[in-house]
Amino acid sequence: MREVCVIGIGQTPIGELWEMSLRDLGAAALRSAAQDAGIEQVDALYVANMLAPRLSNQAHLGALIADFVGWRGIEATTVEAACASGGAAFQTAVRAIASGMIDVAAVCGVEKMTDATTGPVTSALATAADADFEGAHGASFVALNALVMRRYMYEYRVPHEAFGPFSINAHQNAVNNPNAMFRKAISEKVYNNAPMIADPINLYDSSPICDGAAAIILCSLEMAHDLSKNTPIRVLASATATDSLDLANRRDMLALEAARMSAAKAYDRAKLAPSNIDVFEVHDAFSIMAALSLEAAGFAERGKGTYLAQDGEITVGGRVPISTMGGLKGRGHPVGATGVYELVDLITQLRGEAGANQVPNAAIGMSQNIGGTGATVVTHILGREN
Repeated sequence: MREVCVIGIGQTPIGELWEMSLRDLGAAALRSAAQDAGIEQVDALYVANMLAPRLSNQAHLGALIADFVGWRGIEATTVEAACASGGAAFQTAVRAIASGMIDVAAVCGVEKMTDATTGPVTSALATAADADFEGAHGASFVALNALVMRRYMYEYRVPHEAFGPFSINAHQNAVNNPNAMFRKAISEKVYNNAPMIADPINLYDSSPICDGAAAIILCSLEMAHDLSKNTPIRVLASATATDSLDLANRRDMLALEAARMSAAKAYDRAKLAPSNIDVFEVHDAFSIMAALSLEAAGFAERGKGTYLAQDGEITVGGRVPISTMGGLKGRGHPVGATGVYELVDLITQLRGEAGANQVPNAAIGMSQNIGGTGATVVTHILGREN
């Protein structure tokens, strides 16, 4: 198996991008990534998307975007794993290159959500849950996460305000990210007074509906220096695990078992431990998921994830920096593209290009991309090539 690395990244701003279509967004991110890598052509394109068939009446995105970006003729497919689509698409590219079947691959996460009204978007997002056992009873995605958060608060005697530092940190970091949707800091008072969406999840516990696209160019490590002037960022591990879609069938609703398993596999493959990770891009679609991810990935004991946030350990200068460019809450959560945005942010850190948000001496980083309420979790560990 060949070693795989990243040589180029690109992204569009995240927001309500009504003037850009799916193909516009995808092509813009890919052209930016190709320019960053210093290449003109790839062998394969893997497009991550969740909602286009429902919200844009458009499937077959691989060929659509390959053609629009000027790569007609290449291998191109769409990868869907709910909100974990971006991480799954990246893993698909890593495996293709590692196997030797592909030399240079592009990954593009793209999502267009704001052209639809709230009702259709809420209904579409609910397809990440179990249609028969959750969706049929009217359980929205935010409501399911609210159930998890309420149980966590009860089980571990955690007050709602303990989750505030997750949102405060994310918004503070988004201020310095020109591609973030919400470049405005919030205070503890603002968080505590925010309106409820689904009790106990309030407005600042939840990530926004938005549009955006991010892209990555990968190749084998042996080819990297011949193809690009950029310092290669090595893929040290890529692992996926799954759990039941519906919460009722989980062995433990608060364990986030798929996150634990995928992180454990990634640590094992990279021969690393949580103490070796300099920066962790979590899937903080809701504040409760940030806490559960930190616990599942080994950075905190069960029920102690919020302690890291309250003690300032999750900030750029803390022990476990998370959401360093704003995360899903500050940067935005264009669902199928989110896993690719997480990786772009991580690679930016490992390159030392994060500006005011730079984690000092960041050499090894991890991203965790979650589909549904934890049914699919993809964990990646990347490292700076010395």
